Amino acid sequence: MINQSEFTDKGLSKTEANNRLRDHGANELPSSKPRSSFAIALSVMREPMFALLIACCVIYLLLGDNQEAIMIVGAVFVIIGITFYQEKKTEKTLKALRDLSSPKALVIRDGISLSIPGREVVPGDVLILSEGGRIPADCITLSATGLAVDESLLTGESVAVRKTARTDETKVNRPGGEDTPFLFSGSMVVTGQGKCLVISTGVNTEVGRIGASLVAIEEEKSLLQKGTKQLVRAFATVAIVLFMIVVVYYGLTKSSWLNGLLAGITIAISMIPEEFPVVLTIFLALGAWRLAKKNVLVRRVSAIESLGAITALCVDKTGTVTENRMSVSKLSVGGKAMEIESDQLANEFVELMTFGALASNPSHFDPMEKAISEAEAKYAPSSLDQRKGFQLVRQYDLSSELLAMSVVWKAPNESKNIVATKGAPEAIAKLCHFTQEQKSALDLNIKELAVQGLRVLAVAKQDKAPDSLPEKQDGFTLTFLGLLGFEDPVRAGVANAVGDCETAGIRVLMITGDYPDTAMSIARQIGLKSPDQVISGTELAEMDEAKLRERIPTVNVFARILPEQKLQIVTALKGLGEIVAMTGDGVNDAPALKAAHIGIAMGKRGTDVAREASDLVLVDDDFSSIVQSIRLGRTIYRNIKNAMSYVIAIHVPLAGISLFPIVLGMPPILLPIHVVFLELIIDPSCSIIFESEHEDSETMKDPPRKSNDPLFSRRGLVLSLLQGLSVLIFVLGMYAFSSYRGYGETHIRALTYTTLVFGNLALILTDLSRSKTIVQTLRRPNKPLILIFSGVLVSIAVVLYVPPVRELFRFSQLNVAELALCFVVGLSSILWFEIYKVFWHRKKG
Repeated sequence: MINQSEFTDKGLSKTEANNRLRDHGANELPSSKPRSSFAIALSVMREPMFALLIACCVIYLLLGDNQEAIMIVGAVFVIIGITFYQEKKTEKTLKALRDLSSPKALVIRDGISLSIPGREVVPGDVLILSEGGRIPADCITLSATGLAVDESLLTGESVAVRKTARTDETKVNRPGGEDTPFLFSGSMVVTGQGKCLVISTGVNTEVGRIGASLVAIEEEKSLLQKGTKQLVRAFATVAIVLFMIVVVYYGLTKSSWLNGLLAGITIAISMIPEEFPVVLTIFLALGAWRLAKKNVLVRRVSAIESLGAITALCVDKTGTVTENRMSVSKLSVGGKAMEIESDQLANEFVELMTFGALASNPSHFDPMEKAISEAEAKYAPSSLDQRKGFQLVRQYDLSSELLAMSVVWKAPNESKNIVATKGAPEAIAKLCHFTQEQKSALDLNIKELAVQGLRVLAVAKQDKAPDSLPEKQDGFTLTFLGLLGFEDPVRAGVANAVGDCETAGIRVLMITGDYPDTAMSIARQIGLKSPDQVISGTELAEMDEAKLRERIPTVNVFARILPEQKLQIVTALKGLGEIVAMTGDGVNDAPALKAAHIGIAMGKRGTDVAREASDLVLVDDDFSSIVQSIRLGRTIYRNIKNAMSYVIAIHVPLAGISLFPIVLGMPPILLPIHVVFLELIIDPSCSIIFESEHEDSETMKDPPRKSNDPLFSRRGLVLSLLQGLSVLIFVLGMYAFSSYRGYGETHIRALTYTTLVFGNLALILTDLSRSKTIVQTLRRPNKPLILIFSGVLVSIAVVLYVPPVRELFRFSQLNVAELALCFVVGLSSILWFEIYKVFWHRKKG
């Protein structure tokens, strides 16, 4: 922080500014840097699967099988390429959508005004402030004329606050509150002008301190990551045991340690579910792409699957539920209030609107003045014509002593001035010299509007003011006209989105820095349950963790909440076992965004810190996109689960057919090249097929899954293993049949392997849905299914009927009858599961 006494009218010199930029660093927040290409490639190479494939290459080279070695190396690069491409694509997308360039700043350097990038502002700089400018650093006001600042990104309040010049003894306090000299990075100047002295930049600002607090919050592994890790660990353990047994068996019984290593690696490859990371990469990358088409940026792809598990959605009101812009909602004249619903207003209401507009600055930066101007243009357009040619004479700014402003106009062909005044009702009542009876009636009118969550301004006028204007506003003889009621409108579609969440078993909680009356009004508008039950920030501060956990299950509205209390609420919900999502756009939301299982930031209006802390960013700030994201997240998780079921199932026949001949003392059927062929052509492709499956009609009618639900239930795991065992039995049946017929090794291998491929395709078809039969599944459009199945069949034709490739795979050519037999046997291996689906569905129904 800079010493305030260092201020000079000429500002810093260029040399001093450069020195401070070097000492203090750039005026920007630290952010997580994207991984380099080398780091991405290295993480891919660390996978056990790739180590096994490289080991295969070495062994083939030692055995003199150069063709097989080259084929394996090619497979390694293809798989690395798939993962590398997806990772780089994600990083590139994130970089392109982080449009968080620092604002420009007007500073005084060497006594000259200069416009510089906000990142080059340093402590000790003198900034010139004007309406519409964003403040690039924490400052203290040196001079101010009608200065008002929107600090909603820090406080949640959508109404600007007044700023005054510093005093000799000024102690920096927190954002919020009227008539303070403190300005904070990220705030917007809505009215007035002034100068300020920069006291803190970068991580030392209020924004920076909140951003630094995110470092202490550890990111949790997603449910899918945890479940997948457990499955991979279990399969890897079995693979290691079998690998050791096979190597020792070959070495001791056949004295062929290299061939033993090759056979052991083949079994290990067939057992290790390396498809899991491939499936996850493709599913989550394509899921991120699908969400991007719905204007939802995915910053952390692992959060996609957790969308379907959300049980509690914490919604920040300002800028998320509401549009963070004011609109005139009601007018009150003579105690009679009316909603603005049509373009036909009575004369007295038109006059109220007209003088409200006349009492505003000609250039509108203040949200309320913008709202008045928009309402006048829409509902009282005739008044715009009537005041054409008006000339501005003088403006009286509001002050801490009198919360009102007056604007004096000269009308064409008029000898007298027209005065328009607006401000806080109590200030206008004072200027109009209300009696006690009039004040009581006014208070009643104000309460009627305030209880509806509206902010209220009063308007007064003087038709014929003398040319000699008074020094202060209280010198006018004003006539009271009425009240303007403002609301921060709810975003379109929010109520429907909340209803969809409730139907899906997702509880919606609204957290805001606004007053309880306003919060309750918004809660009613969007259809929250129990909108009249509120916990305020003051109450929350007095609660211990146990009390909060006791109250929070029945309260959905939280008002006057401080930033750290938002984090407290999210933590309490997580402690109750809820899967928590948090939406927000301000700096004050960032800790809660990061602590939540899924943080969802606003894209257009969100701050750097909020976006950096979030998992998802709503590019168009449309709340209804959240529901679409949840629906897609549930569909993705279902499809991932089905794909994983298939992966588990296919590994059973792969491992079995690799191990069985060895146990019988016969030549191995599957070689590493055969397993790699399945992995490179069928398994990744099947991921695309599963990913392309559309949502069911029941997707948003089912309750969220429980947070402690495993990736696979016992029943689901048993079914997958039984599927794989069934395919293994039928494939071994083909192996036994061809051996019994006395076929040679290459012919047996071709028949067995082709049956395995067709059984693999049958598994894909049956696992696309755990409730619908293959016939029902094929009725739904799935273009990748047709394309990939066609590609696989062509590939089978190539390895069976193109001599060089057939020799590489050590196959014999099959005739049409044998090929048809393999198809029938492979398809028959899953018929029992299709019958099971029909009976299980009837039982559930």
